[in-house]
Amino acid sequence: MNERIPLTLPRAYGDALGPATIRTVPEDFRVTEIPLVAPDGEGEHCWLYIRKRNSNTPWVASRLATFAGVSPRSVSYAGMKDRNAVAEQWFSVQLPGRADPDWRAINNDDFEVLQAKRHSRKLKTGALRGNRFQLRLREVAADSAQIEARLEQLKQGVPNSFGPQRFGRDGDNLVQAERLLTRPKARVSRNKRGIWLSAVRSALFNRVLVARIEAGNWNTALAGDAFQLEGKSAVFTAPQIDDDIQMRVASGDIHPTGPLCGSGDTLVSGAAAELEQATLEPYRDWIDGLDAFRMKHARRALRVMPGDLVWSQQADNQWLLDFSLPAGSYATSLLYEVFEVKTADEPG
Repeated sequence: MNERIPLTLPRAYGDALGPATIRTVPEDFRVTEIPLVAPDGEGEHCWLYIRKRNSNTPWVASRLATFAGVSPRSVSYAGMKDRNAVAEQWFSVQLPGRADPDWRAINNDDFEVLQAKRHSRKLKTGALRGNRFQLRLREVAADSAQIEARLEQLKQGVPNSFGPQRFGRDGDNLVQAERLLTRPKARVSRNKRGIWLSAVRSALFNRVLVARIEAGNWNTALAGDAFQLEGKSAVFTAPQIDDDIQMRVASGDIHPTGPLCGSGDTLVSGAAAELEQATLEPYRDWIDGLDAFRMKHARRALRVMPGDLVWSQQADNQWLLDFSLPAGSYATSLLYEVFEVKTADEPG
């Protein structure tokens, strides 16, 4: 599948300034959820605020289910967090008619329960405002003034690409997805099917983003664009681009969007529709396959604005970056615009 759809993207702000290493230790990559709501103190769902280190989210959920003596389906979380990291996130455990177990007794080297509070509803997937990141970059070999200038540019917005982790090791999620699309009746778990189909949609979105980066209009209004409000999921269309639309895009109040392919109205028209159709035509069989699986067309902002982006240069060629991103956006996409990034366990 990778032969048909390249996974690399051009950089919007120019070539990488130099190499940098992330994740030498889990503490180099810290992420903290920004939730939509806080637990209200009553109800049959126990919300747990957990700090995990070097462990993935589904594994923690399975440990919680075992400890509480409930089905894995009774445990939920808003979003997946990186394994090789220190992450703080909420989980919920449904305990109808039952008292809380002693959550302190589950603490171990992999995760600990920081808070436990009841709520009237379960924690649903996607129920996040965003995430706060603190990233330590080591072995940075680039001019400090250039790094600072590039980071200042990124405050204007970053291409909202799906990161390589969405596609699995060596793009394996896409390989599996293509097999599924050619054999739609194959017996596959619901979870794997969702991961693989999401990888296809993500790759197609990235293709449109690439086309707009190359055309120089990924962060400007194109006739017929569908726009997303900053910080909101609502989308509206603009068949004609007037001065007001241009000003709102320039200020970061609204963002042009790209497709998350599936059935239904694509919402775009004019030049935006022509660009998307031309870019995605080689992948028509994949889009038809997504339609067959009843995936609904949606839109995703082409640009993401990092919140409160600050940085400092540390000793020994280290930099510390601190910023927030809305749910579904990737910290690695921001780093990609500055550095040639590798993780500590990758070959040089």
